[in-house]
Amino acid sequence: MSDAAPRLRAPDLRTDDAVVRVFASEGTLAASMDAYRPRDIQIEMASAVASAIETRDVLVCEAGTGTGKTLAYLVPALLSGRRTIVSTGTRNLQDQLFSRDLPLAREAVGASARCALLKGRSNYLCRERLARSTAFGRHLDPALDLDLAAIGEWARHTVEGDIAEVTEIPESAPAWRHATSTADNCLGQECPSYSSCHVLRARRKAIEADVLVVNHHLFFADMVLREEGFGELLPGAETVVLDEAHQLADTATRFFGTTHSSAQTAELLRDSLRVHRDEAGDQPALSALVEECEDALAEFRRSLGESGRRFTWSEALSSSEVARAAQRLDAALRSLCEVLEPMAERGTGLQNCAQRAALARSRFDFLTREEEEQDPVRWVETHRLGFTLHASPLDVAPMMAERVYAAPCAWVFTSATLAVEGSLSHFAERMGLDEPLARVWASPFEFQSQALCYLPAGLPEPRSPHYSAALLEELVPLLDATRGRAFVLFTSYRSMEAVWQELPARIPYPVLLQGSAPRRELLERFRRHAGAVLLGTYSFWEGVDVRGEALSCVVIDKLPFAAPDDPVLRARIRFLRDLGQDPFMSYQLPQAVLALKQGFGRLIRDPEDRGVVVLCDPRVLQKGYGRVFLNSLPSMPTTRDRGDVRRFFGRDEAAGGPG
Repeated sequence: MSDAAPRLRAPDLRTDDAVVRVFASEGTLAASMDAYRPRDIQIEMASAVASAIETRDVLVCEAGTGTGKTLAYLVPALLSGRRTIVSTGTRNLQDQLFSRDLPLAREAVGASARCALLKGRSNYLCRERLARSTAFGRHLDPALDLDLAAIGEWARHTVEGDIAEVTEIPESAPAWRHATSTADNCLGQECPSYSSCHVLRARRKAIEADVLVVNHHLFFADMVLREEGFGELLPGAETVVLDEAHQLADTATRFFGTTHSSAQTAELLRDSLRVHRDEAGDQPALSALVEECEDALAEFRRSLGESGRRFTWSEALSSSEVARAAQRLDAALRSLCEVLEPMAERGTGLQNCAQRAALARSRFDFLTREEEEQDPVRWVETHRLGFTLHASPLDVAPMMAERVYAAPCAWVFTSATLAVEGSLSHFAERMGLDEPLARVWASPFEFQSQALCYLPAGLPEPRSPHYSAALLEELVPLLDATRGRAFVLFTSYRSMEAVWQELPARIPYPVLLQGSAPRRELLERFRRHAGAVLLGTYSFWEGVDVRGEALSCVVIDKLPFAAPDDPVLRARIRFLRDLGQDPFMSYQLPQAVLALKQGFGRLIRDPEDRGVVVLCDPRVLQKGYGRVFLNSLPSMPTTRDRGDVRRFFGRDEAAGGPG
């Protein structure tokens, strides 16, 4: 992170005739879409993207909701005829882009481009893993056996092997770990099912494609060569479009770092027992050694304390119990390596397990090493049944810059939320981008008439022990004014649970709680039940699209500053101070502003939408930095009078709507 903000350049907006023909009122998009209306800002963005592609430049642009940014980058990419990689934030958005937006753009442009969709290997059936899991016999969990039987039936006729085809089994179901592979346990060319490998087939299509759609996790896996035999996609690209770019810094932090989980070790131990039986049954049994590893793994987890904790490794080592447990687990992994290594020549399975054991021991040694340097920061995350060890870089800018400027292609970074008070400097600095083309296109929606910002009066400071109770007392009459139809977004599970304990009994509307069902199912219930109120944390702040009257109010409990006890944040604050920067102004505040913009973005999704955003945190008016939050949101009427909320929805009643 540099001391000065990066310089930004304005893009060339000379509109290409071919772009105009596609986006014009009588153009090919109008012929393909019902109720199509040309938008100047969409044409401007498409022109800027076309210019960046032509000059192989770097473009950073915020395109507010309703801009039509997806078509604004797909159309010029297709018109260019250059090989393009499009990466987006989630698999759901990836599927939507590939199945809906890309075919529309291809038709409008009249392109014959070969298009492909590629996901990470864990999204594809591994026939070898499935065969070995089912051959191993019945499991202790009957539900697991039922799911594996259903997967086996599907496996007999699937062509693509994409696990999303099996809608009756959630992607998070344990059975998929037995029917998909990871970079660690994949046997590669030694696999008996190599010729029918769905991952390999999908990658071949990807390499041959003119337009490839991936997600950020897969893109970074390719960029940093985290998987053996992977990394062949990016070198062939002439244009790279990174949509939902506000997620990139966090994704880069993960992939430029190192992680290892107890689940990986447990899977290694299970696989070692299985392949030992299959490939070296005449050798002394591994069971006693595996049992020692399992006991050491369990002891180490117990030593780390309760679940849901995040702390640095140096803090963990302040406990002698943790230090002893780490030494025992390290010794157990070393013994496993010593036993598996001479067996590796007995079969591909044992060879794979020996390699994974060596890697697990190496990672554990690296991640539990106490060093004086603060970058990367080593930290621990505890789960109910396990843990994850991390080493996270504090500044990904140099690594991003090295890769972006080494690739001779155009780069387009775009999102609806990249700017802070209209400036893209914070994003450009975090990505290591020097003098990129930069432009902000505001949403075309009429927020002055479509939205109202309500700032409740009388709420205490969020740190007050009375804040949750006061928030509840504000919510009850507010939700009466809005007739439910609301998302209440929290910055912590604790705050959400506190409101959940009492709110359902205080209002006549259905109240849905994050975690009580899968997110997709909760959203369907929300749309289906008139007046529903959904309580959610960060997983509902972005990537959720509810249009129409069902969602007419978004309540945000507190300004979304990152938790101050987060180990990476604490280390980054020290790092920035050492550079002579103000961590709050240069990092914490901009990050919170972008998170707030994401939460606000759930409210107005369509030109016909109307709604109220409620910022409950009194700091937005009491603190000097509060204006940065307000200045970063679209301009709209603001009130402190709850009666104005009633009157806002009263206009719906006057118009004959449901109110």
